[in-house]
Amino acid sequence: MTRADDDTVFTVAGGRPLRGRVAVPGDKSVSHRALLVGALARGESTVRGLSDGDDVAHTAAALRALGARVEGDAASGDTVISGGVHAMHEAGRPLDMGNSGTTMRLLAGVAAGLPWTTELTGDASLSRRPMDRVAVPLRRMGAHVEGRAEGCLPPLTIRGGTLHGIDFTTPVASAQVKSCVLLAGLHARGETVVREPVLTRRHTEEILARCGADIAEEGGGGTDHVVRLRPSELAPLELDVPGDPSQAAFWIVAACVVPGSEVTAERVYVGTGRRGYLDVLARMGADLREVAATGPGDLAATADIVARFGPLRGTEVEASEITGLDEVPVLAVAAACASGDTVFRAVGELRVKESDRLAGVVDLVRVFGARAEVDGDDLVVHGTSRLAPGALDSRGDHRMAMAAAVAGLAAGEEPTRIAGWDAVATSYPGFAADLAALAGTL
Repeated sequence: MTRADDDTVFTVAGGRPLRGRVAVPGDKSVSHRALLVGALARGESTVRGLSDGDDVAHTAAALRALGARVEGDAASGDTVISGGVHAMHEAGRPLDMGNSGTTMRLLAGVAAGLPWTTELTGDASLSRRPMDRVAVPLRRMGAHVEGRAEGCLPPLTIRGGTLHGIDFTTPVASAQVKSCVLLAGLHARGETVVREPVLTRRHTEEILARCGADIAEEGGGGTDHVVRLRPSELAPLELDVPGDPSQAAFWIVAACVVPGSEVTAERVYVGTGRRGYLDVLARMGADLREVAATGPGDLAATADIVARFGPLRGTEVEASEITGLDEVPVLAVAAACASGDTVFRAVGELRVKESDRLAGVVDLVRVFGARAEVDGDDLVVHGTSRLAPGALDSRGDHRMAMAAAVAGLAAGEEPTRIAGWDAVATSYPGFAADLAALAGTL
């Protein structure tokens, strides 16, 4: 497995089982929220094991520009955050979100509660992603939010500071929209209510509750989830960030589809709303085992996940099982290696990710010798007896690039070339080194 000189093309070949243990980066979703809540809290917060990807670095840089202190200790892995709204100030320049839609949507909620104008910008890919889903509720709360064209495209200009609570039902399943409204609600008059027809990731609720926010949740079972929040002054945060399940999914699927493999992904978050990909793989017949690994500083349940190679069979997957849809590209690789067909239902939201992932997943599956097609908002993958090596352009999408690497590992000894590999630094800069360690090629 080698990387091209310009860091944009990665070559991967199979033929070796993956064996060993891997510690994936800290959960990206938790890392963003820990930084934001830590910056809003009074006093000094300590967060251990933040994601080391570019997306989270953009969140940290934006908070520094707004006056918060964010300092990392490379030796201990601790990050110390302090600020509070009283210590924040106008940035005086546009805040660059890079490629991070999470940073833009969540920081929009924070900016709506600040009594000045904040401009949020990003790279070319992010500038094509619609932000109307956060602009609409923020405007209802009293903020002035402006973007480009239909869909309120970035850059966003937000004038905030005088907000009132609203009762808002999310039109799409989106933890980012929910979190944006809740972060704005911290500084709004009255109660803010967010209603979700389908439960999404609860990291914002969990972290706010840990910091003493006046927050309550109603409902359960994955549907009709209601969050109620009243203005709150937050206490400092003390948190160990768990391993990112969306990153662990690449190794777990790789172990399931590469002959002779057995991989243990350490201390992975397995709380509600993030373990759907494991349940899907189990339904496909994957050989998986979970060993509880929760520590005193963890946000919620964590586990070491042991995955072994074995036969897989097709299944049906509802979008509500994979909140955020981040694991769909690599689950499509598992589906391509399975017997029979796998149908991913109602995954049209993949069209507005870092790239058009719906079309991208179809290309990915076809490049490696299997068949796939889109039927409305459904994705259908037809399993094949064996994948074939290929070449794929990730189109600057980190998850597509890593999913292609997994497919290449399952495709045999001939090399697979993945263009746009530099995008992987967005979330998992150490992916290639971890791959080499598990394959025994370091």
